Amino acid sequence: MTAIDDRPVTPAAAVTAPPTARRARNASPFIALHPSRWAPFLVLLGLLALLWQLGAAQMPFLLPPLADVGETLFGNPAYYLENAWITLQEALVGLAIGFAVSFLLAILISEVPLLRRAIMPVAVVLNVTPLVAIAPALVVAFGFGPEPKLIVTALIVFFPILINVSSGLRSVPTAVLQFYTVIKASRLEMLWHVRIPNSLPYMFAGLKIVFPLSIIGAVVAEMAAPGAAEGLGTAISLASSMNKLAVVYASIFVLALMGSLLLAVVTIAERRVLHWHESTARGNS
Repeated sequence: MTAIDDRPVTPAAAVTAPPTARRARNASPFIALHPSRWAPFLVLLGLLALLWQLGAAQMPFLLPPLADVGETLFGNPAYYLENAWITLQEALVGLAIGFAVSFLLAILISEVPLLRRAIMPVAVVLNVTPLVAIAPALVVAFGFGPEPKLIVTALIVFFPILINVSSGLRSVPTAVLQFYTVIKASRLEMLWHVRIPNSLPYMFAGLKIVFPLSIIGAVVAEMAAPGAAEGLGTAISLASSMNKLAVVYASIFVLALMGSLLLAVVTIAERRVLHWHESTARGNS
């Protein structure tokens, strides 16, 4: 007869990190300085800069020279920093609102199938609705303040979080659910100790999408909502109307940098929180 393993059963969230994850955590911090890490990016960046310069020489009406963009950007950095700060605030507040609502709804629809059948069709319709078209209506309803921009940003980030978190809450391994059923855990205990920890990798996958997407949502809202006076979206609109291509692309570069920094913040947080998960080990390899 095979002996029964008397070790306690642990949920998926508490499983010991695999050897690859332990090696990744113990790796030297200087590994990021190895040329194999940064050289490919620099080579690609140089190629893109060369292609940009060639395109600017052939199509000056479409692409300004990089020197003009740099001169505009570094010649008046306060202008871009002030507008970037406005856009970042709108993006983060809208993201926080959208995340809170979608996370709570994800818990509800994972626990109550009837609510899932009612809410998901509405969420899908909302996801495919062109939110740019409703921005003017939001201005009529809420005025020329930040509210329309926050609502548009929250709506843009709403669906990815809802789908990812609800999928994570409902994808707990059957063996783990059976174990907690045997020990007569309550639904609240199951949710707190099993379903939410299991949903964290899905949640961070969604956050990697919506953090940069929140920047796009804020810019789109600034460009689509009449009456906007500040923000990089407004700066792009004004510069486009006056044919100032260097200002347009300088603003775009600042937005790209903001999105990259937000993605880096999410990635670092993911590695800290999910050090036990195999996806983090693969990402560090």
